[in-house]
Amino acid sequence: MTPQKNINFKFIAIAFLLLFTFFSQAQDKKAKDLLDQVASKVKSYDNIVIDFKYSLNNAKENINQDSKGNVTMKGNQYVLNLMGVTKIFDGKKNYTIVPEDEEVTISTVNEKDENAITPSKMLTFFNSGYTYKMDALQDIKGRKIQYIKLVPNNTKDQRKEILLGVDVQTKHIYSLIETGKKGTKTTLTVNSFKTNQPLSKNQFTFAESKYPNYYINKLD
Repeated sequence: MTPQKNINFKFIAIAFLLLFTFFSQAQDKKAKDLLDQVASKVKSYDNIVIDFKYSLNNAKENINQDSKGNVTMKGNQYVLNLMGVTKIFDGKKNYTIVPEDEEVTISTVNEKDENAITPSKMLTFFNSGYTYKMDALQDIKGRKIQYIKLVPNNTKDQRKEILLGVDVQTKHIYSLIETGKKGTKTTLTVNSFKTNQPLSKNQFTFAESKYPNYYINKLD
């Protein structure tokens, strides 16, 4: 899988794990109150299924990339589909399935790894690494979207800021916009937000038997 696809998946995974994780200690009281409401709403669901649009833009480098994807989440598990690649996290291991290359990469998540994408890691990461404040309130297709700005405290962080858009009425995440210091803007917009869907008992289970001709790359 190309490095660009790895970057895409990391951004998407972080974006959706935010739904479950970082809402606890915003410095701005209004921002904290809104995030607490979002967290309370999200935690009341058994599972969440989202269809989304992903965009990557950099005018200076003449990069414009748009893709559609979907993610199913339940507790500490998720299945993510984007750009023809499927990523499964069963709570312990990551399975990245690339049909184009007929390859599956399996890796164990190390909680101590700073780059590990897990809900528990995200909780610590955002509480200690960002400042929060209310940003613009926009009317988008009849919906009131309140943006909250997150600014990294680490000056070496390549991200300038992150804008998290929240639907004021439903308290659901509408969008997440990440702006890099070099001009790259990555946007994730939620097209469909469904909850408490009937899921297969094997929804988050990887079955190697389904990929008889694939190269299984076990990193651990």
